Amino acid sequence: MKILLKNAREQKGLKTREVAQILGIDQALISKFESGTRKPTRDQISKLSQLLEIDFETLMITWLKEKVLYEIGNEEFALKALLLAEQEIQNNTKTISSSVLSTIQVILDEIEILKKQIQSFEHFDLHRISKILELEFISESNRLNGNSLTFQETKSVINEGLTIPGKSMQEHLEAVNLQETIAYIKDINQKKVPLTEKDFLLIHNLILKRIQPENSGKYKNDPIIIREMNLFFNWFEANKNSLHPILLASEAHLKIITLSPFENGNVQIANVLMNWILLQNGYVFATIQANEESIHEYRFVLEQFQNTNDKSIFINYILRIEKENLMRAIELVSK
Repeated sequence: MKILLKNAREQKGLKTREVAQILGIDQALISKFESGTRKPTRDQISKLSQLLEIDFETLMITWLKEKVLYEIGNEEFALKALLLAEQEIQNNTKTISSSVLSTIQVILDEIEILKKQIQSFEHFDLHRISKILELEFISESNRLNGNSLTFQETKSVINEGLTIPGKSMQEHLEAVNLQETIAYIKDINQKKVPLTEKDFLLIHNLILKRIQPENSGKYKNDPIIIREMNLFFNWFEANKNSLHPILLASEAHLKIITLSPFENGNVQIANVLMNWILLQNGYVFATIQANEESIHEYRFVLEQFQNTNDKSIFINYILRIEKENLMRAIELVSK
């Protein structure tokens, strides 16, 4: 950990006295942290992580490892004790996960029933409702990000290639770009191609092409972002077959929003990624409506997650939206 702290400080171009002054920690302690003669507290770890832009999870794991090693030293039964501790931690984690899942299992079951009902529809009906829900997603997603095109105007731009008087060229491009993005996602889903970082960057490029070409398909010029995105795709690979698809999609959305890896288009790519995963697993678009009340609720839920770090808040929100959109699909067939 001492090397991690020292290297991060030097990369930021800070002196130990500057770190001490900013964080309100004695300079002598900073030097001792870097020499390994003293260990920071958990609160100090949090402050150092933020200031030096070190991944908090990485720093915490290193801190806990050294804390454990310091406590057990060369005890004869240390390894057996660690194995028992590992089993107990895993059991606790399973209990926590089961507790979270039990609170949402009812709505998950309801969603599966609705999903099966839709899958029983005739091919013609499936195609028709798919096109309507896709247009609604494009329209609402763009309006969520400030686009003023109405649903009918979006439909005219995409299906008929019309130019809407009084609307900017960027607004037209946003509609066309998102339609092309969804077409690409549907194509790779049909081919059963797994989600990769290459496709993720290509999707971002499609969303912003001809609008902000200099930033499209490129992460921020920051090595920490590149590292964090590498960790994100490691997380995705590790969880894609074990997490329920809606939970996976919701958490992926949260992670991208939190990381904000691009200069522009982070909300768009997070929303598209979430729905990419949903469509890949046979669900419908979880379309967040762009009216004032819904936008406020979306922002409030994200803020609640950031304040509490309780992802179940956002997961329950997306579950409700997915259920509403499945019911919307069924209503479309009955009309």
